[in-house]
Order: sequence, then C-alpha cells, then structure tokens
Amino acid sequence: MTTIAEATEAPETTTAAAALSPWHGVADAAERAHWEAVAAEVGARLGTDALERDRANLDPHTELNLLREAGLINLLHPAEFGGGGAHWSTALHVVRVLARTDASVAQVLAYHYINASNIVFSAAPEAQEAWFRASIEGNWVWGDSVNPVDPALEVVREGDGYRLNGLKRFSTGASVGDVVLLNARITEGEDADRFLYAVLDHDREGVEYLGDWNALGQRLSASGSVRFNNVRVEAADVLGLDSPEPFASLLTPGIQLAFGNLYLGIAEGALAQGTQILRNRPNAWFLSGADTYRHDPFVQRTVGEFVAQIEAADALAERVGIHFDRAADRGGDLTWEERGELAIAVAKLKVVTDAVALEVTHRIFEVTGSSSANQRVGLDLHWRNVRTHSLHDPVDYKKLEVGAHHINGEFQPVSLYT
Repeated sequence: MTTIAEATEAPETTTAAAALSPWHGVADAAERAHWEAVAAEVGARLGTDALERDRANLDPHTELNLLREAGLINLLHPAEFGGGGAHWSTALHVVRVLARTDASVAQVLAYHYINASNIVFSAAPEAQEAWFRASIEGNWVWGDSVNPVDPALEVVREGDGYRLNGLKRFSTGASVGDVVLLNARITEGEDADRFLYAVLDHDREGVEYLGDWNALGQRLSASGSVRFNNVRVEAADVLGLDSPEPFASLLTPGIQLAFGNLYLGIAEGALAQGTQILRNRPNAWFLSGADTYRHDPFVQRTVGEFVAQIEAADALAERVGIHFDRAADRGGDLTWEERGELAIAVAKLKVVTDAVALEVTHRIFEVTGSSSANQRVGLDLHWRNVRTHSLHDPVDYKKLEVGAHHINGEFQPVSLYT
C-alpha cells in the first residue's frame, strides 16, 4: 500500500474546511439504480453466511474485500480523481441495502464514508487532491478512533509533527481499515485545546488494536479499542484542525443519517426473512378459521403494520437524503441555520427508524412462530444488531432535539452527536 507520507504533502494545520464542495446537485435515478444493484448483489453474497460469521466474531477483512471489488469503497470519492462520483444519498442508501443482510459490514462502510469525507471537511483545499488520489488508488478503507465520549487522546508538538498517547474505545473499523482517522486534543502551544485530525497507516508503530469488541450485536463492526503508545504523527499525516465552519460540521448529521439508514435496512431485512419463514409455515393456529398462517387475519394485520411503518420511514429517508445532498452542495456557503434545519430533519428520521427497527425486529417473531426462535434460524440477528447500535446515543435526546426546535425554534449545541 502507498503510505500516507509517500502520497501526500503536509498541509497547513490551521486551515479551515474547504469552501468548495466536490458533491454537486442531487443523485439522479440512474445513479441510484446502478449502485443499488451493486449493493444488492454484494448484500446477497453477505447474506449467505451472515449468521455463521456473526457467531465467529472475527474482523471482516474478507467482507471488506467484497466491497472493494464492487467499487463501493470509492463510491463517494470525486470522479475527477478516479472515484465513483456518487452523492451522499446514494452512499447512505447503499448502507441501508447492505444492512438488510449484514448490518455489521454496513456500519463499517458507513463510518468509512464519514471518515474519508474529512478530506473535504478538515484538509486544506490544496492538499485534498493528493489525499483523494492516495485513498482511491489504494482502495483505502478508513477506520476511526474518534469516539467523542471517551477521554480525548492527547498530542504534543515534536518538531514538525506530534507525539500521540492515549486510549480510544469503540473505534469502528480501525482494526480492519487501511488507515485510521483520529482526533486528539492538542495540549501545548498556540493550538492548545484544539482538536487535531490525523490519518495513520494501519501498521504505524505504537498503534495497538485490542480486539475487545464482544457485544450482543454488530459483532463484525470491528469496534474494539485502540491504544496509542508514544505514536509519532508526521506532518504529512495531518489533515487539519477542527474547523468553525458550518460545512465542516456536516459530519454529525452525516453519521446520524447513516444510522437512520442502517436501522431502516435492518428492519427491512427482518421483515424479508420473517416473511419467507411465514410463507413456509404449515397449518394455522387451531382457533383460526384459516388453513395456513399466511392467511390468518391476525398475521396479515401484524405484517401490514410492519409494511406501512417501513414504507413511511422509507419516504422520510429519501426526503432527508435529498436534503443532505443539497446541503453538501452548498459547501462554504452553507449557513448555520441551514445546517441546523438539516440536523433536525435527520433527527426526525433517527427517531422514526429507531422505533420502527426495534418494533419490527422484536415483533416479527409473533408471526413466524416458536420454531423461528431456534438458534439455527438466526432471526434474532436483526434485533441484536439494532438493539446494540441504537444504544450508540440515546434516542430520547434526538426527540428532545426535535421538540425543542418545534416549540422554541432552538438548535442543540453543535457536537459530534448533534
């Protein structure tokens, strides 16, 4: 793999986010249809052994190679540098499609899209082409060590670079990524208390992947802890410092929109698997006047609820995806008011998809019957995945976000969660 130092030149670390956006307009039907078909094919392959791989609880190296081969890793990168040239709404729809069969791999891909977008949101304009070309040519998967609720990593100046120490939990994709994005608080000098964004090669000396991710669900999301032991951060590793620009802060509504699509995809996957089980169920409940479960009116009523809820969430997801495309197109012209309105739209989707996914993945067993609780069936995988990831940040605070805006016109303080 081409190293970061070989592929890039050191940017100025005080430069704010780029004023121009590489993402223009909104996704058209042809773009969406193409990438949806690609994702559906990859998802079908992942679905053949998703349960077995979940139980093995191994890092998804092989699975990410499927994404590389399909072109999904570079989908969002600018076409002028060799990327897919797609839009955010398309990229996050791909996440949703993959989540129907393998939500863990879908999560890693979602984080990759967000992490790699820091080339635009954090790097100096003159450095962006080199970063994009290196990532595209190397087919880099971008893991991260950014978890905002963990004690911050700390860096100190050392010559023209930095020295890094600390621990980050929940570092999704770090152990399988070609590179690791990190943010760390600078402790000394004129930039003290600002956050540095840097990108390290996976095998950088002093970076230790602890492999301690052992959750109920999302088991292949490679979300273990990373310890940084006196790691040298070269000037060429640095993307930039935290930026006060609204455009740079699109990272947060971006990842929250990814979560909404992830949850919706899980709900769709649970309904699809449950429907197939239901159609194959013989007989019917002895008090039912129907011959088979699929013709039982109570079963049909329950499934009808699920279908309607998912369809409604789908419509909202499409609308918010277009909203995000338009915000990304604004670049440096994006205002704080526009950014706030987008964040509220994304929060609404998060509230809806959280509820729909938990409802469908839990209650699908009511129509598939007791035999579907057998571990060999694996219908529980969908519930375990959404239950685990939906705890990422409390949905009650998203409801608060929406309510405070509706009542008082308020926006929550900008953070890596809001």
